[in-house]
Amino acid sequence: MGAQTTDVLWEMPALALALGYLLGSIPFGLLLTRFSGAGDIRAIGSGNIGATNVLRTGRKGLAAATLLLDALKGTAAVWIGEAIVPGGGVLGGAGAFFGHCYPIWLRFKGGKGAATFGGIGFAAWWPIGVIYLLVWLGVLAASRYSSVGSLAAAVAAPIAAFLFGRADFGILFIALALVVFWRHRGNIARLFAGTEPKVGRKSG
Repeated sequence: MGAQTTDVLWEMPALALALGYLLGSIPFGLLLTRFSGAGDIRAIGSGNIGATNVLRTGRKGLAAATLLLDALKGTAAVWIGEAIVPGGGVLGGAGAFFGHCYPIWLRFKGGKGAATFGGIGFAAWWPIGVIYLLVWLGVLAASRYSSVGSLAAAVAAPIAAFLFGRADFGILFIALALVVFWRHRGNIARLFAGTEPKVGRKSG
């Protein structure tokens, strides 16, 4: 009986994490651009598989679909994780985020995690997701830099989680925010150099 209980304690959380990772590692930006005839997104602009780089193809519909699907990966992973084991939503969300950033199918070269982060926020509790989205869109509209919007939203998410009493996700969001900043280190360098491209340009 004790051995069975120990198996459940380890196996179910591990399953939530693994399924979240596999879901998060689906490269929707790459798949959508290939199937639509827009080419390999990794050979366009920054080479990133996220929505901002998809927008550089000039296909706004594809970029919007990529953004939505990447966000839904995070939301679904939290829900699935929570259905597997109580508290498993945090593990599922973490798995989805790291799956998006480091997908096994693409030799661990994925996106920067901003959309998936937002999807996790909505699943944690919808007001957290709303704050994430409003900060992202507000800073993006003011600066026209996608990277700045993403970084600002990443900072806002853990603050919102703690304010709304979701310390479990707040701790996770601090870790995810650090990864977002790391993934955007090239953007940060270009911002300081004045060479970061603004949203709407097809190159850079």
